Amino acid sequence: MNIALWIAQGLLAAVFLGSGVMKSTQTKEKMIETGQTGVAPFPLPAIRAVAALELLAAVGLIAPQLTGIAPVLTPLAAVGLMAVMIGAAVSHWSLREYKQVFGVNLVLFLVCLFVALGRF
Repeated sequence: MNIALWIAQGLLAAVFLGSGVMKSTQTKEKMIETGQTGVAPFPLPAIRAVAALELLAAVGLIAPQLTGIAPVLTPLAAVGLMAVMIGAAVSHWSLREYKQVFGVNLVLFLVCLFVALGRF
């Protein structure tokens, strides 16, 4: 179980690290061009705030559990990312991008749930 949790944490950290870097460095138009269409309804400062949360959560998924310092932060990071995925699903739903909601957002939400429950 521990190995499965580490794999899930690593995958989530990689996904959200990549997403956070893209959202913190690219223009809104470039994000939409590269497939992050869920940002369309939001102003750039809100997108940058979500990017910061994703980057912090990516670190929170790995560092506390790895170092043994405040390991309760790992499941809390996963719960925070579950909230981000709910927001992303609502955004994609409003854009009628149902495949994104069920193909990406729901899967990431469930992996976050697995980590949260497994590490609490």
